[in-house]
Amino acid sequence: MKTYLVDTNILLDVIGADAQFGPASKACLARCAGAGVLAINAVIYAEVGALVETIEALDELLPRTLFRRDPLPWEAAYLAGRAFRRYRERGGTRTRVLADFLIGAHAATQGMILITRDRGYATDFQVVIEDPAESGKDDNTDLD
Repeated sequence: MKTYLVDTNILLDVIGADAQFGPASKACLARCAGAGVLAINAVIYAEVGALVETIEALDELLPRTLFRRDPLPWEAAYLAGRAFRRYRERGGTRTRVLADFLIGAHAATQGMILITRDRGYATDFQVVIEDPAESGKDDNTDLD
């Protein structure tokens, strides 16, 4: 069974009803949920949590019945650090290990398909990307 790690940008597309990306992201989540398991990790949970006032509201937005909550493996944390180091060596200017490195490393170490609109993950990780903007444009499946 396929496992899809859902990047924060996709969740925000749907939660915020983004006019440009929301419909495609919602359709992609529905399609992928039908083909496998949707997963999030603590980093993704925290990023969405920054936008809501209570943990109860966050749990309503990210219900366990729809999103499996996976722990971030230690190997992923190491890989994220190594990818960040390469990023800095390429001239990257950010000074801390960012959420994106942890998310990308998690997907890579666990063989998950990453649902994201951010193609930058492919620069640092060998990961399959499911980009809602590029696939399933005609899918009208309802996620609700």
